[in-house]
Amino acid sequence: MHKYPPFTRFETGAASARVREQLARLRHHRRSEAILDEATARLATELNIRPGEAAERLVRMAHHSGLDVIEVAKGIERPPEEPAQALEVPAWVRGMLEAVHASALYLTPVKDSLGRVVDFRILAANRHARTVSGRPAGELAGCRLMAVTPGVASSGLLDDYIAVYETGGSVHREPLEYVEVLDYLLWPATLSVRASRVDEGLLVSWRTLDDEELLVSGWERAQRLAELGWGEWNLATERTLWTPAMYEMFGCDRDDGPMSLEELPGIVVPEDLPIVEDMMHSLLEFREAVETEFRVQHRHGVRHLSVFSEPILDTDGLPVKVRCLAQDVTKNRRRERALAVAHEQAHWQRQRAEEEHRITIQLQNTIMPMRRGLVHLPGLTVGVRYLPGEELARLGGDWFKARLIPDGRVLLAIGDAMGHGLTAASIMLQMRSGLGGLAYTGADAGRLTTWLNDLIVHADEAVTVTGTTIVGHFDPKERTYAWTNAGHPAPVLIRGGNAALVEGASGMMLGAFDATEYRLTTTQLEPGDVLLLYTDGIVERRGQDLGAGMEALVQAAHMCAGDDPEELISCLLKRLGGENAEDDICLLAAKVL
Repeated sequence: MHKYPPFTRFETGAASARVREQLARLRHHRRSEAILDEATARLATELNIRPGEAAERLVRMAHHSGLDVIEVAKGIERPPEEPAQALEVPAWVRGMLEAVHASALYLTPVKDSLGRVVDFRILAANRHARTVSGRPAGELAGCRLMAVTPGVASSGLLDDYIAVYETGGSVHREPLEYVEVLDYLLWPATLSVRASRVDEGLLVSWRTLDDEELLVSGWERAQRLAELGWGEWNLATERTLWTPAMYEMFGCDRDDGPMSLEELPGIVVPEDLPIVEDMMHSLLEFREAVETEFRVQHRHGVRHLSVFSEPILDTDGLPVKVRCLAQDVTKNRRRERALAVAHEQAHWQRQRAEEEHRITIQLQNTIMPMRRGLVHLPGLTVGVRYLPGEELARLGGDWFKARLIPDGRVLLAIGDAMGHGLTAASIMLQMRSGLGGLAYTGADAGRLTTWLNDLIVHADEAVTVTGTTIVGHFDPKERTYAWTNAGHPAPVLIRGGNAALVEGASGMMLGAFDATEYRLTTTQLEPGDVLLLYTDGIVERRGQDLGAGMEALVQAAHMCAGDDPEELISCLLKRLGGENAEDDICLLAAKVL
């Protein structure tokens, strides 16, 4: 039974359609490029300028006309062919061309008004000459090069020819994936191209690579990419053949020739010598093919080689040759080692995170043993709910306080220590316990928040600690809530089934600046009102604006308005998806009696 079920006809048909669509897009793109390339060559020939300058002029023409550059390119007509000229060709040029057994041209430079070479004229062609698009030698003499082979511009060959003419050097490009463009038709070919300066002109030759040459070229390229090498040791004649990659892999100089089998153990890392000895024993004694891996001492350090070796036997079954295919797998082994180290570090960090999470939860349970329920206080029934974030790393420092203080007022406060994990939990402990002690002084909420800010600022000189909070006192006799806001989301007031944010003076978050003063806001409440305090975990969502989250909370509070604070909180969490929130959520719903 197959591990994977077979594709249905619909699935394979859809996949084929997508491939056809991609190929159609590619062919359309190539046709557009062909139009641009030929138009550029035509314009360069007509204006006697270089192709790069012609391409810039083509873009400017499109910009001024308001048309697409492809449409402008289609309007560039082929320059009228120059009348055939009876060119005087020196005998030595003809003799030189006929000595070349491939397509060959002798080119003379065409210059612009500044004396720069912008093109070449074909002075003569040998009898083998035939362009990629099929134009024979008899049609080439006297023509400009870009007029008969526009592809020399887009392929970069024209730039090479100009450089060869100006420097006196030579160029050899093989294999060259050349695309000729003529009348907007594509004529692709894989070429071997050579060019050299001879006297006051260029000798240029080219030939199309046949299938065997393409395969050999592809195999050589594959060897370089895969870092493969091949070698053969003749045991009878002691003659050794190596591909160039073998010299690099084994750290040998090509001038010294290949390494013999006897010399191989001398460069192997000592720990891997038993592997090489066992490989030789299998090849020469048991006459079996062997696939193994060992390390060699290289001039650039230790290299890991994966080697497949086989013995070549004569008619009597005796080994006469040993052949091997070797691959340098050093990079793979380094990646594997790096991956193993990364896995080990990730495992250690995960263990550390889990331990920190365990300690943080224990600390939170100690500080806030009550996670949900109702608290009955003078003039209030308070529903509370604390939900830790689902992700271990995002366990935060949310906290609340709802308690009666000696002067008869009720302290209602909520806060959020910035950050996550053990650090946030420890800051939360300082804020919550610090506020609990300061509240017994009887000071108003503004003074308490200022003292709390001083406590956070001077808690740890080495680390910047910050947090947000709302601190307030509910007066049961006056039914007022006198509160301050230190960078925290504003409370929500639910009255008569309608919900709205409570406006009040907002101050700087705790720990940001020293000696910060906080202004007091007094909100008059009525029987049946519900004052909702919360942390940002209920309104913040990844990829969503905070304002949108606040608006969603107000709308949910309007829909969830009811008599029981606990039911109100459950309804809010359900509507806002709070049960699956990434961050901590703390909610405090105080109903006025």
